[in-house]
Amino acid sequence: MIVELGHLALVLAFALAVVQSIVPIWGTFSGDRRLMATADTSSLGILFFVTLSFGALMWSYAVSDFSVVNVWQNSHSQMPFLFKLTGTWGNHEGSMLLWVFILALFAAAVSLFGSALPPSLRANVQGVQAWLLATFLLFILLTSNPFARQEAALEGQDLNPILQDIGLAIHPPMLYLGYVGFSITFAFAIAALIDGKIDSAWARWVRPWTFIAWTFLTAGISMGSYWAYYELGWGGWWFWDPVENASFLPWLSGTALLHSALVMEKRDALKIWTVLLAILTFSLSLLGTFLVRSGVLTSVHTFASDPTRGLFILAILSAFVGGALFLFILRSSRLEAGGLFAPVSREGALVFNNLILSAAAATVLIGTLYPVVYEAFTDAKISVGAPFFNLTFGLVMIPLLIAVPFGPLLAWKRGDLLGISQRLMFAFLAAILVIILTGAFTQKGQWLAPLGVGLAVWLMVGSFAEVIQRAGLRKATLAVASRRLAGLPRSVWATALAHCGIGVTLLGIVCVTAFETETITVLKPAESVVVGEFSLRHEGYASRTADNYSERSARISIFKSGEIVAVGTPSKRFFPARQMPTSEASIHTFGFSQLYLALGDVEGDGNVTLRIWWKPMILLIWLGTVIMVIAGVISLSDRRLRIGAPARRKSKGKAASHA
Repeated sequence: MIVELGHLALVLAFALAVVQSIVPIWGTFSGDRRLMATADTSSLGILFFVTLSFGALMWSYAVSDFSVVNVWQNSHSQMPFLFKLTGTWGNHEGSMLLWVFILALFAAAVSLFGSALPPSLRANVQGVQAWLLATFLLFILLTSNPFARQEAALEGQDLNPILQDIGLAIHPPMLYLGYVGFSITFAFAIAALIDGKIDSAWARWVRPWTFIAWTFLTAGISMGSYWAYYELGWGGWWFWDPVENASFLPWLSGTALLHSALVMEKRDALKIWTVLLAILTFSLSLLGTFLVRSGVLTSVHTFASDPTRGLFILAILSAFVGGALFLFILRSSRLEAGGLFAPVSREGALVFNNLILSAAAATVLIGTLYPVVYEAFTDAKISVGAPFFNLTFGLVMIPLLIAVPFGPLLAWKRGDLLGISQRLMFAFLAAILVIILTGAFTQKGQWLAPLGVGLAVWLMVGSFAEVIQRAGLRKATLAVASRRLAGLPRSVWATALAHCGIGVTLLGIVCVTAFETETITVLKPAESVVVGEFSLRHEGYASRTADNYSERSARISIFKSGEIVAVGTPSKRFFPARQMPTSEASIHTFGFSQLYLALGDVEGDGNVTLRIWWKPMILLIWLGTVIMVIAGVISLSDRRLRIGAPARRKSKGKAASHA
């Protein structure tokens, strides 16, 4: 009965979304505020029905109702309870329901927190969001029904073993909150184009929603990277997999959108570009959905999908992206260019930021789609791997990383580049010193590593130059400096932390790429191997049987300076329901570095094949992303960026700082 209730709730949500997609927008054309106001009620109603449906599917997983095809295909009665629940979205149908739930959540958030919006804009935003909801609900009902029934089975086919991990509870919801969150910025762009009014107030209303989506997407990508690192047993943190790229693309364009919206809010400039970025960012999210679910790509991250689903998603992608761009072309001639500014200014720095991020996104997009296009026209398969992306993306991003510390220090309209260079002299000297010291301890042939480390230090130190300048720390006493630091706008701290986080991540990337070591060895029982400062000894292996898998693990004692510091237990698991093996790495942390053990073959005489990586400073990669997420949260806590805050009138005084 609960399953049927969940399916009925989906049908009702679809019917309500169709109504919402028409009535409020008709109200804006007719000037009827009562029709506009129906958007608020219907948004909350859709969220109620979608939540009811999602809860029904989760209940089916919790009680192992194998009469539901989706549960039978992706669960097992002996799975841990947490993995039963997270298995709800560990498949195509369930993850699409999660997608729709988050769409409905953002639509309802506009109803609850958008009271300061003009009624027509608010109604149009919710109407556009309803178009998305209705379309994806129809997609689920026609091609991906999660509540399809069958004759009750005694046992399920189990969840994909690599998804039976706590990461599945965190990574997909966070990633989708970012992915789908950009639907609101898309809705704001389309709503403004329909209304024909785009100004600095519009940019101010868009920025908080962009920050929310960007923050969650940053967290989701970071969590996905770490999950792949520790769960897949391959020792890497980023593979430039097409599906990884599909989530990275909207992050790049979303970052550009954040900066472009700032220029539009403060200077009423870059209107056309900002609206276009809002459209393109969510379009890239839709493209990622197509790549993951259409079957055109082969990846550990993709969902098996039939051609019907792929064609349906392609139709959705074409309709929304094509329709949005067509509307943009029709309306773009009415948009004014906005305020003028000199090339050397904060506006100029942000435009440079946008150009580089757009170029970087283009290189990733080309590298991701080229094999698909090539195969379609030639019927031959090729692959574009990490060397292409590392070279092209890295070269494109270097100028931006060098320029980042300059941006917040530049004045609006016209800046003093020489004066700012003097304020950044300390960061420059710190970077040069680090390059020299790193070069002195770097092996021959690794000449790029010191430059990368120096660039990271330049970013980290230079990021706080604005904080030092705004607080007047160079000439202030400790007490005065403390008061000034506490009185700085949160947006200033957020900017410094976000840019510093990029530097921390870059430092981790450079160190682990340049200085990691890999050792592959076969160890007999009681035999040892030396890896850097560590000695690893094989103490034997053990076998055990868990609820839904069997496991063989090696016991490896890890010594440093003659003392045991850790015991590693890398293992191989076998899941009989799926007939699938997995590798469970044993990872040991020393400061920001890690010793990573992956088990190969276990022979009958007790010999084990062991793959050992020493990964210096690798945790800085994810620490940097955590700092960026914190920066996003701080930005959202600034009262000037609160979602429900009314737009300020344009100030004739000094412009507010970069947020």
